[in-house]
Formats: sequence, structure tokens, C-alpha cells
Amino acid sequence: MSDLKYWLGFNLVKGIGPAKVQALLDYYGSLANAWQANEFELYKIGLDKRAVANFLQTRHEVDLDVALVQVQKANIKLLTWEMPDYPNYLREIPTPPPLLYLKGDLLEQDRWAVAVVGTRRLTSYGRQVTRDLVAGLVQNNITVVSGLARGIDAIAHKTAVELGGRTLAVLGSGLDAIYPADNRALAQEITQGHGAIISEYGLGIQPEAKNFPPRNRIISGLSLGVIIVEAGERSGALITTNFALEQNRDVFAVPGNINSPASQGPNRLIQEGAKPVTRVEDVLEELNLHMVAERTAVQLVLPETAEEIALYTQLSTQPVHIDELSRSTGLPSALVSSTLTLMELKGMVQQVGGMNYVLLREDEPIYHTTKSEETS
Repeated sequence: MSDLKYWLGFNLVKGIGPAKVQALLDYYGSLANAWQANEFELYKIGLDKRAVANFLQTRHEVDLDVALVQVQKANIKLLTWEMPDYPNYLREIPTPPPLLYLKGDLLEQDRWAVAVVGTRRLTSYGRQVTRDLVAGLVQNNITVVSGLARGIDAIAHKTAVELGGRTLAVLGSGLDAIYPADNRALAQEITQGHGAIISEYGLGIQPEAKNFPPRNRIISGLSLGVIIVEAGERSGALITTNFALEQNRDVFAVPGNINSPASQGPNRLIQEGAKPVTRVEDVLEELNLHMVAERTAVQLVLPETAEEIALYTQLSTQPVHIDELSRSTGLPSALVSSTLTLMELKGMVQQVGGMNYVLLREDEPIYHTTKSEETS
């Protein structure tokens, strides 16, 4: 991609985030054109004084060709909004990162992902529950997403790797500044056939505290749902649940001892409406991921867009009405209808009368409706 070095360039400019990148694209048509912008134009499209000063300094000091070669030499892939390999589900969140740094590999099956996060100060209970839940997710071909922090995050990644599953680790630093340092070996294992480590931060960016809340939106954005295992009342893991709710993702919480500080966060989330988790089936059933696991295993047609994924996770072999699908996904009814029509053409779903839909399974005959069903 000829523009790739310019996406890298703007990523290196402090103060230019997703909204400003979109404004630059809208005005200039490409980031290659935007890189040649003059100061007056940048103010005109809404960049503030600090962002403009940072941009002019970066443009003067950074050789983009050298910077791109440096990334490639580190075996890091760059994914932009405009690339087909950029994760579809992440693309749909309110502020998707314009550029992702990725080491390892993203596979099609990684669209079926669940985040498992929690405190660094885990208990033996939290450790065991994390292992049990991750083992169940791996067994059902579900990718595990977390933040490579000490505690719950590290146990989630390690368990997925040990069991031969897939896991994605989202960092709050550059991919050359793995934090904490004692998880470097784990990060390397993940990149060797077990998934990927991912960041929106460039090489050399250190793990500063301000980087972690924004990275949590990527953890939830890559996932169909988020499980909080253990977390104190003010744990950073709870920030992930706020992003999950913003992004219309399901939030699950593991109930714990009411006297344990590590369970205060999840217990409060359950009081506020999070779905309690006592076994992995609670998650699989809520997200219809047991069906996904079966279909992934036999390599059937899988959803390709965020809308298809949203509808797919709400469907099963039991008929669901189109109005209910619109309510449960939050999608407009017209968009639900047109998406279901495309999914039916692909052989993924079938209308079974009365605007009710079911998932199609390869090993089952197509459901034929009767005249009375069609008019009901």
C-alpha cells in the first residue's frame, strides 16, 4: 500500500487521533496528500495549535521510509482502516485505531473472540476460574483476548497457549516495549502460531499510565463479550467493561466472596446488570458461540461484516423474529432485513415464515415452510 508510510507518519504525531485522521481523509482524500498540508489548511479543518505544531515537527524530523523499514525489520505488520485484514468488529467501534501494529497473525476465526480480564492481584480462586473458563473457550474454538498484564490477563493468555488455543494480547506500549518485562517470553510464545500481540502505539512508546485506558477499548472492540473474573472497586479492568457497554458488547462477571476485595468489582457489576458466569456454558449460550464453534470446525460460511456477526450471534436453530433481532442487536430494522437477505443468499440463515429466521446447519435439511406458517 503506497500510502502506508503516511499512516505511520500520522500515527507518530501526538495529538492526532481517530477523529482528526478521519477529518484529514475527508478533506484531502488520502493521508499522502494530507502529509503535504500547510499550516493554514490544518487549522481550517479543526486541528488545534498543539497538534499542528507536533505535525510540523514530526514531518521535519522523521524520514517515513526509514521508519517503515524499521517496523518491517522488527517483523511487525501494519493494518490501517482501509485494509481488508483490519478486524471488522473493531472497525465498528466509536473510535477505532486508524493504525494497528501487529506481531504474529490474525486469522478469520479470531472474529469469534471473548475478552477475559481482571486484577493484577488475583487470588487462587481467580486463578482457577480463569483457567477453567479459558479452557472452555479454547475447547470451543473461541479466541481469548486480554491485555498481557500480570494476574488474570497473564493466566488467560498462558492457559490459551498451553492448550493450543488462540489468544490476542493488546498492549499499552509499543510492541518493542513489552510490559511487564516478565511477560516477554509469553508475548513471544503468543506470536509463534498462537495469535498476535497488538498495539496502536508506535515503536519506542513506553507503557505510560495514560496509554492503558485507551487500549482497553481495543480489547473489548475485538471481542463479542467481556468476562471480568476478579477486580477491585477501582480496577482498570472495569474501564474495559465501560467500553464494552459503549460498544454494545455483552459484559459477564464471575461472582465471588462478598468479603474478598478482589470480587468487589464483579459483584457490583452483577448488581448493575452484568451476566453472572459460573461456567463457560453461560457465555457460550448467551452469545450462541456453541453454534459458532461447530460451524468453524467444519469451515462453513462465516459472517464477514459487523452486522452479520451481530445477527449471527443472536440466531440459533430456534426461530427468531426480525423485530426481536433489531432490538437485541440495536440495528435499524431496514439494515437487519437487508443483511438477513444477503446471509440467506450465502446459505447462512433461512426465513422459516412470519419473518422468523434460523441458522442453517450443514448437517440438517433445509426447513420447508407450509402455507399456514408463511401467513402466520
